[in-house]
Amino acid sequence: MKKLTTEEERQEILRQYRHLIEAWTTRKETKDLWDVRKAFRMAAEAHKDMRRKSGEPYIMHPIAVATIAAGEMGLGRTSIISALLHDTVEDTEVTLEDVEKMFGHKVARIIDGLTKIDEISDNNSTAQSATLKKIILTLSDDVRVILVKLADRLHNMRTMEVMPRNKQLRIASETLYIYAPLAYRLGFFAIKSELEELSFKYSQPELYEEIKREIEAARPERTAYLNEFMQPIRRSLQEKGLKFDLLINEKTTYSVWQKMRRLELPFDQIYNTFSLDIIVDTETENESLECWAVYAELAKIYKPNNKRLR
Repeated sequence: MKKLTTEEERQEILRQYRHLIEAWTTRKETKDLWDVRKAFRMAAEAHKDMRRKSGEPYIMHPIAVATIAAGEMGLGRTSIISALLHDTVEDTEVTLEDVEKMFGHKVARIIDGLTKIDEISDNNSTAQSATLKKIILTLSDDVRVILVKLADRLHNMRTMEVMPRNKQLRIASETLYIYAPLAYRLGFFAIKSELEELSFKYSQPELYEEIKREIEAARPERTAYLNEFMQPIRRSLQEKGLKFDLLINEKTTYSVWQKMRRLELPFDQIYNTFSLDIIVDTETENESLECWAVYAELAKIYKPNNKRLR
C-alpha cells in the first residue's frame, strides 16, 4: 500500500468524514451536525499520535465505525457520536467526565458500556461465548451499546488481515458465536451474514477459499438454470398485472459450508446455492392478498414441497 504524506492523510481523513455525513440518512438538525463535528474533532485530537496495525491513522477506524452505524444500520446522532468516541476513554487521555460534559449523559453511558465490553473481551479470551454474551447483554441497558459494538466489530473484521494469526482466530471465533447471533437477533441480517462470512474466512481460510472457488466455477451454469427457471414465473405474474421484482441472491460461502456439513454432502451435491426473492410492489393493505396471489401462480407452475413451507 502506498505510504501517504501527512497532507495526503489529512485530506483522506476529511474525505472519510464527509463520506460519514453523506451516509447519515436519518433526520439531522444543524445542532446534530455541529455535535458530530465536535465529536470528530475530539476523536481526531485524542488519537492524533496513534496508528492502526495497517499503518493508517487510527482516526480512520472510528470514522469507519460511525459510517457503518449511520449508513448500514440507520442509526442517528447519539450512536454516531458514540462510534466516533468509542475508543477514546479506553485508549487515550479522554475521560468519561470529558465526554459527559461535552455530549451528555447518554453518550457517556454508551462509551462506558463499550469500554467495559472491550475490557471483558480482552481479559477473558478463553471465556465461554455464552457467558460473555450474557455479560454483554447485562451491561447493555441501552441497546445502542450493542449496536455500536456491532459496527466496531464489523469494521475490525473487514480489516483483520494485518492481525497476528492467533488474534485472528480468537476474534473470528468470538465474532461467530457472539456478535453474528446478536446481529441476527437485532434484525441486522446483512451484517450477521457478513460477520459469519468473515469469521469463516479467517478461522478456516483454506476451506473457505476452496468452497469459494467451487461457487465461482458453478456460477455460470447455475445462473443460466435459474434464469430459465424464472421465465415462466415472470410471464405468469406479468399476465396477472402484478408489479414485482425478481432478485437472485447467491448464498454465502459460510451458509453453503453449513449445509454441506449438516447434510454430509460434497459441494457438487448442494444445488440450492442461490435463492430467488420475489418482491411485490403494492400498497400495505394489499400485501397479504397479492403475496398469496403470487404463491398461487407459483404453485401452478412448480409443485410445492409442503415439507419446506414456512
